[in-house]
Amino acid sequence: MAPLRLGKTGDRRPLSMNEILLFIGVGITLVYILVALFAPLFQAWGWVANPEEFLDFPIHAPPSPQHWFGTNRQGYDVFSRTLFGSQVALQVVILATLFSLVIGVPLGLISGYLGGRTDKSLLFLMDTIYTLPGLLLAVTVAFVVGKGVVNAAIALSVAYIPQYYRVVRNHTVSLKTEVFIEAARAMGASTPRILSRYLFVNVLPSIPVLFTLNAADAILTLAGLGFLGLGLPPEVPEWGYDLRQALDGLSVGIWWTTLFPGLAMTLLVVGLSLLGEGLGEWFNPGQD
Repeated sequence: MAPLRLGKTGDRRPLSMNEILLFIGVGITLVYILVALFAPLFQAWGWVANPEEFLDFPIHAPPSPQHWFGTNRQGYDVFSRTLFGSQVALQVVILATLFSLVIGVPLGLISGYLGGRTDKSLLFLMDTIYTLPGLLLAVTVAFVVGKGVVNAAIALSVAYIPQYYRVVRNHTVSLKTEVFIEAARAMGASTPRILSRYLFVNVLPSIPVLFTLNAADAILTLAGLGFLGLGLPPEVPEWGYDLRQALDGLSVGIWWTTLFPGLAMTLLVVGLSLLGEGLGEWFNPGQD
């Protein structure tokens, strides 16, 4: 039986498929956020081991009551590494998307509103960056800035700045000739005021959708950096690095070192993707 909800007039109607998927995406994302927030408490209460220490654990021990997800070839507890990996992933991805947003949105507003040489120069630069593969850009920047949470976020953000720029610029170009913008200029409003007070609030609805979709892609890009050994130091729990270390064990039947980090990463990407698609329909209904 389809779930129901109350409409504005008190009628009850089934939830649409998009709404169901949106709720699923919200639920999955919230679970990961709660896990990331409470992971240190789980460790303090003794429920999980320190993911950055070996603690003399056996190597390649299968799942058991002592090690729910087993141990890897370095003696790390896979459950604690998977658990804390969600914390590290969300930290890096949130920082990366925030960096991209803070840089890309103002540039898009300025470029679209001012036009002329400023617009052409920024558009050429952003289009050039946009044509390059995201992982290649992240790898190149990671070589320069080195390893670490903030550095990994910087490496990821380079690939997403052009996306925010292009979306915001295109909206700004279409809005700057509207009557309310012309009226603001006629009343003597300064350029910074027009950009922040009139244009930004109108392009704002498109940002949450791009934010969540970029976050899902950033999870995979971060895993790619970790797989190549360029993301974070080895002792920091990160799914991509753990998958790289687990590859050798697959050929001899050590499946748990790849299964659990891979599932954790896949489920978070699915949750963020559903959330982004649902928000897109929420803010822009009826465009399909």
